[in-house]
Amino acid sequence: MQHFDINSVLGRPSRHERAWLVTGAAGFIGSNLCEALLRAGEKVRGIDNFMTGSRHNVEQIIVDGGSHAAANFNFIEADIRDPTAMERAMEGTTHVLHQAALGSVPRSMADPLTTNDVNITGFLVTLDAACKAGVERFVYAASSSSYGDEPNLPKREDRIGRPLSPYAVTKYVNELYAGVYSRAYGLSTVGLRYFNVFGKRQDPAGAYAAVIPRWVAAMIADEAVVINGDGQTSRDFCYIDNVIQANILAALSERDVSGKVYNVAAGESTTLNELFQLMRSNLAENGWHYDREPEHGPFRAGDVRHSLADISLAGDELGYQPSHTVRDGIELAMPWYLNALFH
Repeated sequence: MQHFDINSVLGRPSRHERAWLVTGAAGFIGSNLCEALLRAGEKVRGIDNFMTGSRHNVEQIIVDGGSHAAANFNFIEADIRDPTAMERAMEGTTHVLHQAALGSVPRSMADPLTTNDVNITGFLVTLDAACKAGVERFVYAASSSSYGDEPNLPKREDRIGRPLSPYAVTKYVNELYAGVYSRAYGLSTVGLRYFNVFGKRQDPAGAYAAVIPRWVAAMIADEAVVINGDGQTSRDFCYIDNVIQANILAALSERDVSGKVYNVAAGESTTLNELFQLMRSNLAENGWHYDREPEHGPFRAGDVRHSLADISLAGDELGYQPSHTVRDGIELAMPWYLNALFH
């Protein structure tokens, strides 16, 4: 594991005192970003409507964010689709980390209208409020799903295909809107195409839980682990600390990065079969033994077959270097998942 020194980056000069707004602050990625910023002594405002976020996550931000977290953190319960609420949230804000969205390809397949409303209308309302407030930089969560059916590996930012799900459409439209606001209105925007992020505060329950926490929950309950397809589907699994690094670097980059989009991943390919073995082995190291073999179900509609990121552009232009591999991340995340499942 390499070490990313967040304080050295946050020490860069700013035109005025920084004030961060993190949307989706009660969610998995948003709460981790809030915690990291608070630990570094930054002033943070979070916003969430708890559609998918957790009140417990907001409480943990204060607990885990260091001695000054309570004084430096302000939380607003509101919906990003509400223009008035977003204009208020932007007051005094210098940097926005926009994480609020309805995630999950299956959710979007089941309910494309709500996914569109939150991910496109909500994004545009937030983007417009940031523009009117004159923020220094608007960093937003883009998605590797935007690559769609583009067959080449590794995935490179300048080559995308046709989207395979409503979710993918919404995340690509976000990129288009951000580009327009950068070119037409002068708002500095940076998109980060996340690849299969995992780590602490990722909900292991619910119909749309991500694969890693969902499998941990099944293994602990001695239930079947179901792999969609033959298990040779591959992903570039990215530990949460890599995402935190990319957001901070993108927000504070002194280069001309406005209107650009960058891959955020570990830069390594892991098949679902390999992931299963890795997780089972790590569980055993934590005192849990799962002796069953995985079951194989049908391929899931809307899924991309293979995903591997070329992270060289983010490295060259943002200074991004992933600090954690998938193995590192699972070793760190497993105790948290286990604790979450028993409390």
